[in-house]
Amino acid sequence: MKLLALSLALALALPASFQAVAQSNVTTNPNAKVDPKNNKVGKPVVEKPKQKVMSRDELRACMALYEANTQEALSIKEAQQVYKDQSVALKKEKEELNEADKAYMAEVAEFKAEREGILKMNDEIKAAAPKMTKDELEAKRKEYEARAAKFDAAAAPVIEKGKALEARRKTFSDKVDPFNASFKALEERTEAHLDKIDNWKAECGNKAYDEADEAAIKKERAAAAATAPK
Repeated sequence: MKLLALSLALALALPASFQAVAQSNVTTNPNAKVDPKNNKVGKPVVEKPKQKVMSRDELRACMALYEANTQEALSIKEAQQVYKDQSVALKKEKEELNEADKAYMAEVAEFKAEREGILKMNDEIKAAAPKMTKDELEAKRKEYEARAAKFDAAAAPVIEKGKALEARRKTFSDKVDPFNASFKALEERTEAHLDKIDNWKAECGNKAYDEADEAAIKKERAAAAATAPK
C-alpha cells in the first residue's frame, strides 16, 4: 500500500495545492556488524513502523475542507477587490464633493457681498436724497430696483444649487457607514477563514492516506458532478 503525506502551505492567499509527497518505507541500520567472510558492512533493510493512515471518510472530509478553504480564499480575494474599488470610488466622490463645496461657498460669498452692496446702496440713496433733485433721486431708485431685481432673480438658482449639494452630501454620507461596516465584516470573515485553515492543518496536515482512497473519492465526485442538475 502506497502512503502519501498531505501538506499545505497556507496564508491569507490561496492554499497551496493538495500535495501528495511519497514517503519511503525503508532505512539503513547504522549499527550493522561486519561480515567476517567478506569484510563488508552489512546493511540489512529495516522496515519503519507502520504509519497510521487516514480512513477514507477522514480523507474525504479533509479534501472537502481543503476545497472549501480554497473557494473561501478566492471569495475573500474578490471581496477585498470590491472593497478596494469602493474605497477608490468613495475617495474620488469625496474629492469631487469637496471641490463642489468650495465652488459653492465662493459663489455664496459673492452673493452675500452683492447683497451687502445693495443694502449699502439703499442707505446711500436715503442719505443723499435731500440733496438730490427729483429726477436724480428717481434715477438712483431705478438703478437700485434693477440691481435688487437682478439679485432676487439670481437667488433662486443659488438656493437650489445649495439644496442639490446638500442632497449629494447626504447620499455620500449614506454610503460611508455601510462601507465601514463592510470592512469589519470582511475582517471577521478573514479571521474565520484563517481559523479554518488552522483546523485543516491540525486535522489533515502531513497525515498519511491511501492513494487508492484518493482516487476513489475523486471518482465519486466525478460521478456526482455528471449526474448533478445543470
